[in-house]
Amino acid sequence: MPKISVKEIRNISKAALMQHGALAWISEDVADAIAASESVGNRICGLYYLESYCEQLLSGRVDGQASPEVQLIRPGSVYVNADDGFAQPAFSKGLPEVLKIAKKNGIASMSVGRAHTCTSLGYFTKKIAESGFLGLGLTNASPIVAPPGGKSRIIGTNPIAFSVPDGTGGVTMQFDQSTTTVALGKITMAKAAGKSIPEGWALDKYGKSTTDPEEALKGTLVSAGGYKGWGFGLMAEILVAGMTGGRISKNVAPLKARDGKPHNLGQFYIIIDPASGASFYNRLEELTALISSEEGTRMPGQYTVPQNEVDIPDDLWALVISLSKAKHFE
Repeated sequence: MPKISVKEIRNISKAALMQHGALAWISEDVADAIAASESVGNRICGLYYLESYCEQLLSGRVDGQASPEVQLIRPGSVYVNADDGFAQPAFSKGLPEVLKIAKKNGIASMSVGRAHTCTSLGYFTKKIAESGFLGLGLTNASPIVAPPGGKSRIIGTNPIAFSVPDGTGGVTMQFDQSTTTVALGKITMAKAAGKSIPEGWALDKYGKSTTDPEEALKGTLVSAGGYKGWGFGLMAEILVAGMTGGRISKNVAPLKARDGKPHNLGQFYIIIDPASGASFYNRLEELTALISSEEGTRMPGQYTVPQNEVDIPDDLWALVISLSKAKHFE
């Protein structure tokens, strides 16, 4: 298993995307997100997705030359039309505008519509926090979760992410997770590896608990905390689909399918200026100290340090290299 620098992962991912038809600046934004995920061990949202990105660039499910349009909808609301392109460049286009508004008003929202899946939602909220603002983000996905007591897939894993600035350009708290017990990618990776999954992750198509990833993929995932996780997932669904005009999860085709209509997903962000609080950083410091005072406890994301080099499975790296050398577009 080779050890690859994150810089090389970024460069080769960019090359692969460009070889499959994406513009250079768009490829750079998406490649940065891939590399960032790999640097913290989040392979599900990293190189694991690159082949799908490339295939969908060729099939037209994602437009690698889309030009995101930023619109001021109301004094505190920004809408970015991703135009069936990647979520990362659309977010990059809208971020400066929404930060200016949040600085002026104390709070602002940004809706990203007609976008491809954003994969790691925390990647975006972290950028908000590194700019000195609190960032709350939500998105939805293809359907894989049934209501408590039901069997029909209604919503996706519907992640929620929350990032808190430390006042010096860093991040004090980084929270990013699906509203299901586990992300869908963990199931598909277990299936590919021929491994079983823990009890409590998923139900089969009959609504019975299963440890077989293949049966889980035919059934539904379990909401984290039962009806409580379902409530958060439903909240994400309502805000994302409602505020961005994107598809509800039920109408979203499998995210990694090569062919089909563009995803037309949305992401919804709330951006808050901590200067609006009476004593934000004092209270944050006090709370962080309390949480970290016991051995083994920490703020979410507190000890997550991005690595400069990461181990990549041989077969995955060989695939990445082949994608970067494809001759579709030159």
